Amino acid sequence: MKSGVPDEKSPGVPLAPSFRLPCFGRADMLGGMEASDSRPARVLVLYHSQEGHTKMMADLVAEGAGSVPTTEVRLKSVAEATADDLEWCDGVAAGSPTHMGSIAWEMKRWWDVTARPLWPKIEGKLGCAFSSAGGLAGGGELTCLALDLVLMNFGLLVFGAPDYTAPGQTLHYGAVCAGRPRTEGEREACRRLGRRLAEWVQVLVCHRPEFAPQQAAYARFP
Repeated sequence: MKSGVPDEKSPGVPLAPSFRLPCFGRADMLGGMEASDSRPARVLVLYHSQEGHTKMMADLVAEGAGSVPTTEVRLKSVAEATADDLEWCDGVAAGSPTHMGSIAWEMKRWWDVTARPLWPKIEGKLGCAFSSAGGLAGGGELTCLALDLVLMNFGLLVFGAPDYTAPGQTLHYGAVCAGRPRTEGEREACRRLGRRLAEWVQVLVCHRPEFAPQQAAYARFP
């Protein structure tokens, strides 16, 4: 097929020149977000921390999101955040310690109670997850997947990241640490998660394709 001309293998199906999330004019679409080529991307880093380890990760996630130009970041614990913060953002990074292989009840309660009035009004926002577990193979990725399921129930679009931030250190399903982030690879995984969230918001919501991670100048696979 050549540029919009169907061929014998795909009769009647023109080639789409590019993908672009449409700019919605109604405030009740995309979770109340007004898609705009001029306003900043809005990222919420929402976390619960039992011993301070997940808070350390949240700080790094927020740092990564804030490193993307034209991005506003709110960093809030579940004790501080309101439904207005969730409605304000274009994308949310949710972080919880791993308790018994899953989400801490404080984080789950926030979505069950505080965010409940927004279901499914925030459908179409972007989401990702991070977690601190008690040790290696302690269930951090299970917690990230459990958080993703909660976000998906609200209609959020969740994503993974194929990047490696150090040999053997990745964030395919979210940023995970055994305790606090100790190594530079672990710290960069947290920053990369926030950065990737902000990049996708820039591309898909704010219509700035130059922020696509495929065009990133930083090393994605060291």
